[in-house]
Amino acid sequence: MKTFLKILLAVVLVLVIAMFAIGKAYHFEKSIVINAPVEKVWQNVNSMRGFNQWNPWMKMDPNMKLEYSGTSGQVGDQYCWEGNDEVGKGCHIITALIPNQKQSAKMLFKEPFESDATSDLILTPQGNTTKVTWDMDCELDYPMNLMGFFMTGQMDKSYGDGLNKLKEISEK
Repeated sequence: MKTFLKILLAVVLVLVIAMFAIGKAYHFEKSIVINAPVEKVWQNVNSMRGFNQWNPWMKMDPNMKLEYSGTSGQVGDQYCWEGNDEVGKGCHIITALIPNQKQSAKMLFKEPFESDATSDLILTPQGNTTKVTWDMDCELDYPMNLMGFFMTGQMDKSYGDGLNKLKEISEK
């Protein structure tokens, strides 16, 4: 029994040390090169309706309720969603636009838990192609910050799926 308690205490101690060593800040980013000029790619990222044509989370709930508001392609353009347990409920709002260069947004998650994050889509012309970098930043409270280890794999898949779909529609 003493050995079990020592092992349990060691595991708890390692988790506590890891939790504080990792910190609260979480950053993820993924890039892709699209064989299309930046102006064409921009058409697919400069509004929430354009974004949702390739947004990987749209396919997670085909019956998701969407409500758009604001002026399409302008700061304040947003959509709010309500869906199944997998997608939850929240809003996604454009906070800054630099034509043919960058779209910044804020995501407000309401269900299954309250949280917020920021995201940027950065377009970099490379001759006749465009490099697109999609990032996300958020804070994960202790001990939820340990989830960062598991989030990265899911984020890589989701962002990869989304960027591949953006590539597909931009190269048409």
